[in-house]
Amino acid sequence: MAFMRNVNQGQRGHPSTADILAGFADAGCPGARTFQSNGTIVFESDEPARVVELAEEAIGVRSGVERDIRWIGLAELITVVDAHGSTPDARRMEFTLHGGGPIDVRSPEIVALTSEHHCSVVDTGPGWAVVRNDVDGEGHATPVLERLTGRRATSRGLPTVIRIVARFGE
Repeated sequence: MAFMRNVNQGQRGHPSTADILAGFADAGCPGARTFQSNGTIVFESDEPARVVELAEEAIGVRSGVERDIRWIGLAELITVVDAHGSTPDARRMEFTLHGGGPIDVRSPEIVALTSEHHCSVVDTGPGWAVVRNDVDGEGHATPVLERLTGRRATSRGLPTVIRIVARFGE
C-alpha cells in the first residue's frame, strides 16, 4: 500500500492516474491499482521499499511533477484498523505515514505541539501515527508529523483507511 503526498489525481499540477500506474509498472508492479483520487496505490511486491523508490522517480519523469511516496504493508494497516476502526470519533482521526523514527507520545515537545494544533497522537508505529483532531473537519496530522520528524508525511482520514482495508484486506 502506498500513499503519495499532496496528490489530487486529475487536477492540474498533479500526476495523472495514468502516470501513477505507469510509474508503478515501470517499477515492476504492472498490477498496481489506485484507490480514490488521492494518490493511494495498492500494489504487491516482495521489495516494496524499492518499488516505491523507483515508482516515485518514474512518476516524476513521466508527469514532470515530483511527489513523495510512503508505503505500509496491508497486514500492518489491517492491524491499525482493527485497533482504531471502531472508534466512535473515527471521522476525526487521521492515519499518517512519515519518514521519521519512533515517536514518544508522552514527550513534552510532542504534547505541546499537538496541543497547539488541537490534536493528539493516539498511536504510533514504525513510520506511522494515528492522530485525533479536536475539531470536526480539521486535519492537523501531516503538518504536526512533519514538524516532529523533520521529514515529509502524508495522511488519510481513518474512514478512508477503513474503506481500503474493507476492499483489499481480504
